[in-house]
Amino acid sequence: MFLSRSTMSFLFLFLLSLALLLHSSSPLPYPYNTSFHIDCGSSTPSTDSYNISWLPDKFFTGGSTSVVSEPLHFHLQHEKTLRYFPLSSGKKNCYNIPLPAGRYYIRTFTVYDNYDGKSHSPSFDASVEGTLVFSWRSPWPESLTRDGAYSDLFAFVKDGQLDFCFYSIATDPPVIASLEVVQIDPLSYNSAQTSDSYILVNYGRLSPGSSQWGPGFTSDPDAFGRSWQSDSDYRAGKSESAKVITTKEKITGTDKAPNYFPMKLYQSAVTIEGRLEYELPVDAKLDYLVWFHFAEIDSTVKKAGERVFDVLVNDKNVSRVDILKEVGSFAAFSLNYTEKNLSSSVLNVKLSPVAGAPLICGLENYAMVPADLATVPEQVVAMKALKDSLRVPDRMGWNGDPCAPTDWDAWEGVTCHTNKNGTGLVITQIELGSQGLKGYISEQISLLSNLINLNLNSNSLDGTLPIGLGQKSLARLDLSDNQFSGSLPESLTSSNLQLVRLNNNLLEGRVPEELYSVGVHGGTIDLSGNKGLCGVPPLPDCPLFWENGRLSKGGKIAIGLSCFLFVAVLLLVIYIFCIRRGRNDYDFGLPSDLISLAAKRNRYQRQKSLMLLEMESQHAKGLPSVPLNPR
Repeated sequence: MFLSRSTMSFLFLFLLSLALLLHSSSPLPYPYNTSFHIDCGSSTPSTDSYNISWLPDKFFTGGSTSVVSEPLHFHLQHEKTLRYFPLSSGKKNCYNIPLPAGRYYIRTFTVYDNYDGKSHSPSFDASVEGTLVFSWRSPWPESLTRDGAYSDLFAFVKDGQLDFCFYSIATDPPVIASLEVVQIDPLSYNSAQTSDSYILVNYGRLSPGSSQWGPGFTSDPDAFGRSWQSDSDYRAGKSESAKVITTKEKITGTDKAPNYFPMKLYQSAVTIEGRLEYELPVDAKLDYLVWFHFAEIDSTVKKAGERVFDVLVNDKNVSRVDILKEVGSFAAFSLNYTEKNLSSSVLNVKLSPVAGAPLICGLENYAMVPADLATVPEQVVAMKALKDSLRVPDRMGWNGDPCAPTDWDAWEGVTCHTNKNGTGLVITQIELGSQGLKGYISEQISLLSNLINLNLNSNSLDGTLPIGLGQKSLARLDLSDNQFSGSLPESLTSSNLQLVRLNNNLLEGRVPEELYSVGVHGGTIDLSGNKGLCGVPPLPDCPLFWENGRLSKGGKIAIGLSCFLFVAVLLLVIYIFCIRRGRNDYDFGLPSDLISLAAKRNRYQRQKSLMLLEMESQHAKGLPSVPLNPR
């Protein structure tokens, strides 16, 4: 059977249209597969009843493990164990999780349950990527102390590692029972408008008409890992008696990029004759991103205009909604609104009827927490290198970002300031005197271009001073009472030092005059206790040709000149004794070969003369003659 060209073209277009229709109506597979579910305090992996695989505790910087006082009170294994961070681990501790750059949903479970028998719930803060996100203050409410609580947020990770950190208030040890991280669509929740400059902290994710559901609570899927809670505790006034309606019909427009809202969210709703009102607890002085979810799942509503209502946030009319007009029936419809500079502790949401009864399927409220300033990347590299090279003890809490969050103290002994253009934090001071340090100074210290004061006195540090030490910003340098060796780096002469204490080390070599001039120009310099230093008062003079355990510059010049003179003299001797003498022998004496040849000729002439005499004598006697050259 043969088809005409026009028939084949029609068939191709039909199949292409069908493929596009199926592609648009069927959600694509979720494209992100990076996730971690960490059972804090546990030493073994496990899989829970919702088929979530949990990792044993890992990626932490310190702390100890424990178990809640009443494990049978908790249904899930990851809620029964915990990690806590005593003061011996430092004021600041972190989970440092390697992740590809992107946006992530992060959820924690925090519980106390008198695990330590002290009946004192702890006060502490938690931060994500250097931004303060959660604060816990003692005493916790009784239900929270006993049952614990889940908290979650959305945040960007840019540098290949998530820093989730804890900061102890007073002497209380922070606690955490589980930590979950799931990669999500980077364009979700209007990030194109808010960019990566905000962290969205969950202040209420409600599923009206349902009990709590989602990963970790039920087997109902949510691609992001979000859990949804009942709205009943947040309805205000007469809304408490709202009617619940549900459906098992398929809802179109769900599970699609970039937000991947699950279908179950739109299969239940609440409605009421009159005004539907919610009161959501919030913290003042922040902006809040509010998402509203609707679907017309009441089959008695047949046409546009039958159900119309206004959405008001803190009595501001945000939008007028007619679901059927927007998307039709059994289809998902969402809108969002940002409430700025909230001054009260309650965010009020009203659905006010225009025609028919208002209806809502979901309500989300997120605090828009501005990302805090972070330490500039190259100085983070330098500080982490110094942490390793100086062997900074755990008790000092050198974990996470050295300077952020700005609400917390920086690393112990470290002072930070905002850089000139206000885009990041820089290290200006390191004070680690008498801390029992036993390492050396990393070459990476040269990256601390804003360092003003470096004090490492009275430790047991050794090695040579790095050639990058001596930034132009450096004004105070105290490395006294250590075991540093080698010479003083020339870079110290390019700084603006006003105080230099290098006394009681093992340094050697010539002291640069520019460095010594610190004391001459009103500053303070102490180089005593270094037997090998020389060249400036009151230190001894340096050897003429030896400096810093090797030839000095003058010594090298002297050797160079000596070698030149030696070669010149050698060439002169060769010229006099070889070339000139050879010429004299040719003018006044015969060579030995010529002398030998002349002697042979003389002997031949004598023999010839004797033969001639003998022949003459024989001739005189009448004897026949003999030829001279017989053949």
